[in-house]
Amino acid sequence: MANPKRPPKPKKENPILAAISSWLSTFPPSLLDLILGPGTTTSSLLASSPKRWVVYEPMVLLPSGSFTSPRWATLLAHPSPDLLTPLWTSILSNISQQSRPPLTHLAINDGIPLHLPTSPEPGQDSNNPPGQKQENLLRRPTNLLPLHGSFGPATSTSPSPSPADFASALWVSTNQNGLAQTWAPRWTMFSRGNVKEKARLLAFHSAPSPSQPETRRTAAAAPLPGKLAVDLYAGIGYFVFSYARLGLRVLCWEVNAWSVEGLRRGAARNRFSVRVVTAEEEVGPDGGEQIVVFLEDNARAAGRLQALGVRRGEVVHVNCGLLPSSEGSWRTAWEAVEAGGWVHVHENVGVGDIERRRGEIQGVFGGWCRGEGEARVEHVELVKTFAPGVWHCVFDVFITRGG
Repeated sequence: MANPKRPPKPKKENPILAAISSWLSTFPPSLLDLILGPGTTTSSLLASSPKRWVVYEPMVLLPSGSFTSPRWATLLAHPSPDLLTPLWTSILSNISQQSRPPLTHLAINDGIPLHLPTSPEPGQDSNNPPGQKQENLLRRPTNLLPLHGSFGPATSTSPSPSPADFASALWVSTNQNGLAQTWAPRWTMFSRGNVKEKARLLAFHSAPSPSQPETRRTAAAAPLPGKLAVDLYAGIGYFVFSYARLGLRVLCWEVNAWSVEGLRRGAARNRFSVRVVTAEEEVGPDGGEQIVVFLEDNARAAGRLQALGVRRGEVVHVNCGLLPSSEGSWRTAWEAVEAGGWVHVHENVGVGDIERRRGEIQGVFGGWCRGEGEARVEHVELVKTFAPGVWHCVFDVFITRGG
């Protein structure tokens, strides 16, 4: 006798759409007509509603473009905040059923602008000529739109945030590859797409499997204890923590004080010892911290490494992780490696230009060797698409030095 078929599992309702449907059911049609104009229906609003989200505890982040249709724009512009508060809390409540702890903040994401408005904010360079766009070196997410919950002050009263500024801001976190990352979404960016490169670094010193041979050499011949990694664009610790998990001591540079605070908090969550050194401070006695982060321009990195007494062969990785190009840091990276190490060059490159760019990068680093060593791009990692036809690439440059 054939077994009876099991009934299909009921399809789970999208928690955002469920919250919107429930919220709209509280409005009589006459009120919707009054707010949005005659003919507005529940189905038309649901059709233009967001259906995806990302959780960064305790925040829910909706994708760019959410609630931007003309009808939703009218609702969001309504002068009474009481109209929308029940909707936001219902969305958070529905999604919280799938998350621990409960989620309390809601925002809409948007891209990180490469340039800032021409009127600089406190702490930004004010020397740009009138009308010239100012580069967003701090990668501040100026287009984040908070919907519910306190995200802290939207502006800082001084160029350098104070402990009180840090205490009043919202801090969120997530885990990737078993490592926690922490940041203040109003002040610093987070890139989910870097997870692949973080995982690659964690496995960098493992022998490749027969089914997935690597084009680069492995570093098993160079024991890691006592070795260093240098990250010239540390951010909130994207790649710093991967190097630290490998057992390397990490010296890193970052100009955004909010990112440095996120790195400090993330290091504590991951149980890495960490020290922050400001531009005005001397390095001071070596406290043995696994991560030392310099809150200053990486142009000072060479001098700092010399003051620390870093010896030839100690640095096995240098990360140059600035997009669209990290070219301004290459010379510093080459000098830091000295011998037998990798420089990881991050670039945005058109898909048809990857091999040409590979040759250019190899030529620049090789030219600095001047016959006293060799620089070779051993591998090009395609991390993620940055735009149609453009890839975020990492060029692994292995450097040997003579003498």
